[in-house]
Amino acid sequence: MNDGPRRINPPELSPPTGFSHAVVATGGRLVLLAGQTALDADGKIVGADLPAQFTRALTNLLTALRAAGGTPADLARVTVYATDVADYRAHARRLGAIWRELAGRDYPAMAVIGVARLWDEQALVELDGTAVLP
Repeated sequence: MNDGPRRINPPELSPPTGFSHAVVATGGRLVLLAGQTALDADGKIVGADLPAQFTRALTNLLTALRAAGGTPADLARVTVYATDVADYRAHARRLGAIWRELAGRDYPAMAVIGVARLWDEQALVELDGTAVLP
């Protein structure tokens, strides 16, 4: 029986904050989640700053996950693409609070990658992910 992804954080590694060092997922169904930005239902970027866009992008990612039958706890991996990593770091505390509010504390394995730009020029952040459903 699959009880969902198992988070592993070895004591030999730096304590993780807002992510897990490793996630073990066995059995179940694999859900690959496309990159989500702050697009609204009309295809327009919403949110003037990074926290607002992060909120919408994460909401969009979780909407796709729920439509596939999953929950935030099923996320095994999330990649964050940011057009300004310094801005992302400056807002890290607020972004963490947004994550906890929308997705809880079952953190997936994560990476933040700086990019020159995203598909939609107004987009500041994009999230994609992998989930394993029971």
